[in-house]
Amino acid sequence: MVAATRELPASGYALEVDGRLKAEFTTRDGARAGGEELKRRFPMLQIRIYDAQTNAREEI
Repeated sequence: MVAATRELPASGYALEVDGRLKAEFTTRDGARAGGEELKRRFPMLQIRIYDAQTNAREEI
């Protein structure tokens, strides 16, 4: 069985958890809040925010 892969969003922000895209947000603040909540609940996860405009990733 092959898992479906998510493509990088064309606009907005995405939450990347352990190298996989999990959620998309329209604002940076929304993505940061979601990422920080996940990091609080599961500190062992590697969580990044992907910015579609600059193609950059920011570690949380």
